[in-house]
Amino acid sequence: MMRKVSSILVKWGHRFWLPLILTIGMLGVALTLILLLLNQDQVTVAIPNIPIHKTAGVTGVSEGVLNEGEHLTILQRQNGWYEVRRSDESKGWVASWLVNRTKPINITPLSESTIVLDPGHGGSDSGALSTGGKEEKVYTLQLAKKVQSSLEATGARVLMTRTNDQIVYLSKIPLVGENADANAEISFHFDSSPDANTASGFTAYYYHKDNGSDVLAKYINDAMAPKMPLENRGVEYANYLVLRDNKIPAILLENGYINDDHDFSYIKKSSYQETIAKQITIGLNNYFSDLQKNAK
Repeated sequence: MMRKVSSILVKWGHRFWLPLILTIGMLGVALTLILLLLNQDQVTVAIPNIPIHKTAGVTGVSEGVLNEGEHLTILQRQNGWYEVRRSDESKGWVASWLVNRTKPINITPLSESTIVLDPGHGGSDSGALSTGGKEEKVYTLQLAKKVQSSLEATGARVLMTRTNDQIVYLSKIPLVGENADANAEISFHFDSSPDANTASGFTAYYYHKDNGSDVLAKYINDAMAPKMPLENRGVEYANYLVLRDNKIPAILLENGYINDDHDFSYIKKSSYQETIAKQITIGLNNYFSDLQKNAK
């Protein structure tokens, strides 16, 4: 009896083993695909009118805007941008910091941009001194933080080369923007003359023309000039390492002479720093708006 049962099982196995294995294999593949789909990153859009582009970046061809409450599947990440699939199966690229935002804003090209802010000096490098011995590094950081707040209020993504009293080696500064695929970098400084109280004013410096640094410097200087209480010394070329070694549009702003008592009376004021922050934000907004228009 046992031999007969065994013989039947052997015959059944020979007849059906291949379809059985194929069925099990197909079920395994289907289960794997289901798990992959379930584990894909999902995000729900919390604010309206987030632009979606054909390629990553603020100058990418527009594919319209996302709707509030829209569900997206994140396909890949690239330097702060998401490639997403929408419910209609169309794909595009969006700024991750906007998709993850919950507080509504008026979205502009600046909102989709990544800006590096570099507060000059820090740590053992005090920078220039006022006639009363006040250190430049203190005021560059104060100013950069105000600019950061102003830019972030527009939705822009801001990266700081330093956020406290630490030294950042000059050779490392250009890498911050390069590694993040940033759209612009601004270094903050306060000038100093060989003899105290002999020079005054603010200047915007650039090195490269081929990457648009000169254009960026002009936009920022044009925005600052009408509101600044100091003399506008204009836009100038300068062979500074943080500008020369930068692959992205980069400028350096000298926002007054720290060893001039008249200039320093403004430099140390929060209201002066806030004015600069506001005007830089306006200048960057104009710059990126025109950049996006010209890219179409």
